[in-house]
Amino acid sequence: MRLHTLTVRAFGPFAGTETVDFDRLGSGGLFLIHGPTGAGKTSVLDAVCFALYGSLPGARGKDDSYKSHHAPLDRRPEVHLECTVRGRRIRVERRPRWERPKKRGSGTLVENQKVTVQELSGDRWEGVTTRPDEAGQFIGDLVGLTLDQFCQIVLLPQGEFSRFLRASAKDRRASLERIFNTGVFRELEDWFAEHAGGLRREVESADRRIRETAGRIAETGRSAAPEDTDELWAWASELTAMTAAVAGEVAPVVDSVVADREAAALALSEAQALDRRRTRLARARARHGELMEQSEWRARVDSGLAAAERAASVLPVLAERDARRTALAKAVLERDQALALLPAAFAPDATAERLRAAERERLDELARAERLRDDARRLAGRREAITRFDRHLARIDDTLERVRGHLADLPVRIGDLRGRLGAAQERAGRAEAVEAALSAAVQRRDAVAEHGRLAGELERAEAAHRDAVDAAQSAREDMLALRERRITHMAAELALGLAEGEPCAVCGSPEHPSPAREATEGLVTAEAERAAQTAADVAAQRRSSAQERVAALRERAAGALERAEGRDSAAADEEVAELTRSRDGARTAVEEAHRLEAELEGLADRLERTRAHEADQVRQRSETAAHRAGAAEERDRLAASLEGASGGEADLDARVRSLRTDAGLLAAAAEAVEEHGRAERERDAAAASLAEALAAAGFTDGAQARAAALDERGRRELKAQARVHDDALAAVRAALEDPELVAAADLAPPDLSALKSAADEASLAAERAVALRGLWRERAGRLAALRGELRERTDACGPVLRRYRIAEGMRALTAGTAKDNTDGVRLSAYVLAARLEQVVAAANDRLFTMSDGRYELRYTVDKTVSDGRAQKAGGLGIRVVDAWTGAERDPATLSGGETFFSSLALALGLGDVAGAEAGGADIDTLFVDEGFGTLDEDTLEEVLDVLDRLRDGGRAVGVVSHVADLRHRITGQLKVVKTAAGSHIRHIG
Repeated sequence: MRLHTLTVRAFGPFAGTETVDFDRLGSGGLFLIHGPTGAGKTSVLDAVCFALYGSLPGARGKDDSYKSHHAPLDRRPEVHLECTVRGRRIRVERRPRWERPKKRGSGTLVENQKVTVQELSGDRWEGVTTRPDEAGQFIGDLVGLTLDQFCQIVLLPQGEFSRFLRASAKDRRASLERIFNTGVFRELEDWFAEHAGGLRREVESADRRIRETAGRIAETGRSAAPEDTDELWAWASELTAMTAAVAGEVAPVVDSVVADREAAALALSEAQALDRRRTRLARARARHGELMEQSEWRARVDSGLAAAERAASVLPVLAERDARRTALAKAVLERDQALALLPAAFAPDATAERLRAAERERLDELARAERLRDDARRLAGRREAITRFDRHLARIDDTLERVRGHLADLPVRIGDLRGRLGAAQERAGRAEAVEAALSAAVQRRDAVAEHGRLAGELERAEAAHRDAVDAAQSAREDMLALRERRITHMAAELALGLAEGEPCAVCGSPEHPSPAREATEGLVTAEAERAAQTAADVAAQRRSSAQERVAALRERAAGALERAEGRDSAAADEEVAELTRSRDGARTAVEEAHRLEAELEGLADRLERTRAHEADQVRQRSETAAHRAGAAEERDRLAASLEGASGGEADLDARVRSLRTDAGLLAAAAEAVEEHGRAERERDAAAASLAEALAAAGFTDGAQARAAALDERGRRELKAQARVHDDALAAVRAALEDPELVAAADLAPPDLSALKSAADEASLAAERAVALRGLWRERAGRLAALRGELRERTDACGPVLRRYRIAEGMRALTAGTAKDNTDGVRLSAYVLAARLEQVVAAANDRLFTMSDGRYELRYTVDKTVSDGRAQKAGGLGIRVVDAWTGAERDPATLSGGETFFSSLALALGLGDVAGAEAGGADIDTLFVDEGFGTLDEDTLEEVLDVLDRLRDGGRAVGVVSHVADLRHRITGQLKVVKTAAGSHIRHIG
């Protein structure tokens, strides 16, 4: 894959549109990306990742707000990338999710991520997809790398690989799993663990079920279960057989006891029956005597019931006669009262016909008056309406006077407000320019203060750098002097190890006629030489760190001076104060303009409403005047028609009330006279009917009939008493004639208490015997069922136990805990170890050149310092072989520079292996991010030589660093310039 061009807009630190021409940068093979800290060097690489994958690597990918904070709110962020992958020219345009201002009103709207993928076909671009999910699938399949793999292979983050070099086996395993697709082996480990755990739970469950059944057998058979599971079956079988035998022996004894209980119960039952018959006979004889003494009372009951039956036919007629008398007396009283209320013109003996005729005359006259009264009510309503219309017209005239006064005043006030608003808007129009100027002035003032602070730090850093250079040079000279002395006196050092008769390690001779002698200053040991080398490395690292800090501070101070734009502290403060006052005035003008606009809008709306109100009042006055004229005309017509209609009364209503009263009195009197005649006739008919009824029933008068009468309840009670007496007498006579009761009188009375005691004792004994037999039978059946259950559960446990042993062995083997797995290497780590061996082999090809043949990486299963207290390394250890000393070193003991080029070689090797693993796609553009500041000049040359070799086959390598020395060594450069308004990109060379 080769990158051609990258264009970013409002992305990250870049506020405007910036373009990176990778073809121009990569024309020389090796190019440099540099700039001050925070300028956005890494953001260039982030833009490449976002264009391809729609996300950023690591923790930066969790923040989906990619829009530049330096860009205007309405500027759309986007990234364009053009590249060639597997011979296909691809162009990707992505827009991240961002919030833009609404086109109307206030607030913002969210636009989701958008993407367009095109492919060059001939001389024109053809669309591939515009869907984010399809774009991700297309690019992933074409490149053959995930985002994490792309960042490890193409971007080569040095900080991560230095940590990878020194990491423990556990952390190194996590990094390798992220790069290589070995998740299936981790899933296989988890599956074996889960499968073995499930089978273990099944075995434990089966054993619990067996013990549960054994516990129930022990509880049922009253016998303790053996601890050994293999003895449970024999114990259960023996206990079941013994219980069944006891249950069989108990049965005959129980049958005999039950027979005795039944014989005793039969004897008691027969004695109780005889006693009941003798008792019934004695009671019947006593009751018969009592009933015979009540014979006279029984005859009187029959005679009274007959007389009551005759009187019952007379009483209704007698009651009717009395009711007619009462009705006649009431009718006489009502007639007299009604006639007394009539006018004097009517005599007390007036007939009903005369009274009805007078009532009809009054009703006819009343109907005529009622019709005229409706006209009177309408006349009163018209007069009230005319009064309301007059009041309404007066209110409308007052309202019109006030409204027309407002209509004359409002236009004058609106004109005045428009003039004041124009002046306020003119002052407010300068607010945005003043705000921008104030922001720039504040940044210049901050830059002046920052430059002063950085100047002091730079002076102290330069002094520390000079001291570090002197110390590094002195340490290197001491180390070289010791090394030269050791080489010079190497023969004397070997001579110290010679012994008489032992062969020489150099020539092999057992004779040593003239061994070398050590110099006066003494021999230099290997330990002394290594200590001097370590001291020189530490001093060199400190010199590089000091040099890097000086360069960084110089660059930061130059940037601060550039941002200050020639201001000193006093001028910057005065500028900020002046612009602050201008900004406050502009803000006040903006607020005043908003207030005047709202007030002007309110007055205009009020003017419109007042005009509408005036028109509505004029319309209402016209309508009200028309209604009043109509009401006055109807009032005059009704007044003329009602003259003389009161008939001598105060008014027409009084006349209506008088006629209605007279008609009512006449109707009541006529009805009372008619009712009196009907009452006399009904009384005479009732008296004749009573005489006939008394004669037929045999009574002389009504009083005699009332004395013989009984009400319904009395008759029912007498009949019930007679029926009870007759039924009791019949029952007693039937009992006295019963043969069984007569025969029982001749037998001797039984001894019930003795028979009852004998029956209770026999019943208790039988119940105990039956319960004992049921207990043994139930126990025998329960034990037989539990023994079968025990056999089933024992047989079911065997296959599960065998499967568990196999699964547990596989789990321990893949987890690295089995006894046969002596190195303690998990299955996934074993697979990753093969990849790590390939990575180490590829890394050593470059590390040999970078370290001048001194260092070589070696894969090992042994522990390293980084593994801490872990018992085993887990099969993913790395050691460093030092060819100068022949000793193996832990990566944690490497110096800063040694760590850098070792991790760089490891990163390049890992990139080669991971690229081949992902499908072998050619990577024609690489980036190496930071870490060069830890190298001395010689090592830096060797590292750059290795990077320069990566250009073979047309590959372009980008170095991301702020080390100043690299700017002189690499001609093709991309400079990222940081400003207060956002970063910019410049091509150099």
